[in-house]
Amino acid sequence: MLSRVAESLYWMTRYLERAENTARLINATTHVLLDLPRGASFGWDVLLKVAGVDQLFGEHYREHDEANIMRFLISDERNPSSIVSCIRGARENSRTLREILPRVAWERINSIYLMFNSRSEQAIERSRRYSLLDELIERRQSVIGLLSDCMSHDVAFQFIKLGRYLERGDMTTRILDINAAVLVPRKQSAEDPELALLWMAVLESLNAYQMYRRHASVHVRGVEVVEFLLRDAHFPRTVRYCLDELEGCLSQLPNHAAPMTLLRIAERRLQGMRVDQLTPASRHKFLDAVQTDLARVHDEIAATYFHLHRPKQEQNQGVVAG
Repeated sequence: MLSRVAESLYWMTRYLERAENTARLINATTHVLLDLPRGASFGWDVLLKVAGVDQLFGEHYREHDEANIMRFLISDERNPSSIVSCIRGARENSRTLREILPRVAWERINSIYLMFNSRSEQAIERSRRYSLLDELIERRQSVIGLLSDCMSHDVAFQFIKLGRYLERGDMTTRILDINAAVLVPRKQSAEDPELALLWMAVLESLNAYQMYRRHASVHVRGVEVVEFLLRDAHFPRTVRYCLDELEGCLSQLPNHAAPMTLLRIAERRLQGMRVDQLTPASRHKFLDAVQTDLARVHDEIAATYFHLHRPKQEQNQGVVAG
């Protein structure tokens, strides 16, 4: 397989996954706003840090209010990680892959782009945001289901899965960190019943609430939610599941020693974590460290399979949307 084809497959799926998970992050935020405990407030600037775009936001906006932040995360094309930018990136990459992908996959990705590009400004309003983002999530899931059922699970498919699970593992840690943006009065306990609503919003945003109740606990507690979303081996959106899938994909590709070594560093960090000893501050640092581990795995995948003879500073993210 040509390296440019492998890279386009990888980034097509990463862009789709990032668009969906940004929508999930925003919906989780919307739920949090509805369920804030008495006396608590929401730090919008922290949300930008969770998403990893706080510096870029500051270059284009002065006010850190809800409307500006939602516009930046959803429809601002100056943000390469906005939902609109990600969908365009997925579309441009898939357009070059018509001989690799089932034809209907291109048609569905294109229809997502046309739908969301024409309606993205609607999502700035809180009253209309949830339904539009939920529709985006459903459409993205239909594309992944189509690829899983109608595409040979060959080397090309392994690069699709690499992009999906690397992006998903990273975004799950970011969604888990959303409660860092909630400013709670000091007198309130970390396990206050009102705060359970915030953790429930995190579970709901990942469609994980029912599986959490089935496999972890009928009670929603922060420690158990973190444990489940980081280390459950069976739910497809946990960090542990994503790392296991990445290992399976890499094992089917040649020359996988270097990225596999870095992946196992991330696995050891996750295995050695003591959730019961994490304070909110140390949990934030731990999630940052996991994100750094995943970024290093990405860099090594790119160096091994996409840009073998190109310096890292010259590497880009697949086909750049115009």
